[in-house]
Amino acid sequence: MWGRTSIIGGILAASTLAACNTVPKIPPSVADVPPPATEGGWRSTATEQDKGRVRNWYSSWEAALADARAKGFGAQIDREGILLHPTAALPNPHLPAGDYKCRTIKVGAKSGGTLGYIAYGWFRCRVAAEQGISSLIKLTGSQRPVGLIFPDNLTRQVFLGTLELGDEKMAVNYGSDRMRDMAGLVERIGDNRWRLVLPAPAYESLVDVIELVPES
Repeated sequence: MWGRTSIIGGILAASTLAACNTVPKIPPSVADVPPPATEGGWRSTATEQDKGRVRNWYSSWEAALADARAKGFGAQIDREGILLHPTAALPNPHLPAGDYKCRTIKVGAKSGGTLGYIAYGWFRCRVAAEQGISSLIKLTGSQRPVGLIFPDNLTRQVFLGTLELGDEKMAVNYGSDRMRDMAGLVERIGDNRWRLVLPAPAYESLVDVIELVPES
């Protein structure tokens, strides 16, 4: 197990090491995921599983919304407005450092034993500067993403991290447990309003959407 500072440092170290290698070419079939601006970007750090999550984000979201609506949660989805619109991202996705209120909505179900839609109340998250990029930590709640935010394109950044559970005080190192690894898109959806979209999480849902608004 690793502390939060250690996992962030571990991801940074992996990214720095990967920068010494050649970044693989991106095939035309994934043209929706633009190549990194510089070597050592998120693709040089991400696991193959997480590259697939980012590459297939739209199909994951379509499946999640279809499943939730089929189970009778259409009104709840519509009530959330642009938060749950897959293509609502606006230019300038940069998430400034600071403390945030954050809430999670789980859309779609991996199995028949879980609900197709669950909306949680507000918790606390924090964004901090980390050697030229940013870290994102969910501070409260029973499921807490911990990781780094990498630049990507004009309307999104990419989050890579792991999931801290329950009363754990330490996070596992990224890449060491595929059931804890997470990858997602950080997008701005309004004035002082962002979301972290986590396609194909390991547990429960088909897509997790975390809304973030500054605490003050």
